[in-house]
Amino acid sequence: MARITHFEIPSDNPEKSMEFYKNSFGWTFHKFGDFDYWMAMSGPEGAPGINGAVMKKLDPKQPMVNSINVPDIDAAIKAVTDNGGTIVVPKRAIPGVGWLAYFTDPDQHIMGIMMDDRSAR
Repeated sequence: MARITHFEIPSDNPEKSMEFYKNSFGWTFHKFGDFDYWMAMSGPEGAPGINGAVMKKLDPKQPMVNSINVPDIDAAIKAVTDNGGTIVVPKRAIPGVGWLAYFTDPDQHIMGIMMDDRSAR
């Protein structure tokens, strides 16, 4: 069974968004590499919930996205397409992390699928 393990909040003004989540909910952030992408810690390790990120919006209509962790991204892509989903952003490498693709389900909700290579090291 695959679980949702990450969320992404796209923002026109990431600094303002991070300040909002920090002050409203106590979240903490750290920048990921050289990207306009900040990892969000939404709670302590071991507590219920997931962590995610705030990112600079890439498109005016870019929605908030949840990503599902999968053991084999190629098998997950095939399962998505075999079951009526559509890959909308092809598989791409995330340096130092693994692989990521985005799909729409039959109701047109955008979700991510991610294979984390770090556990294989």
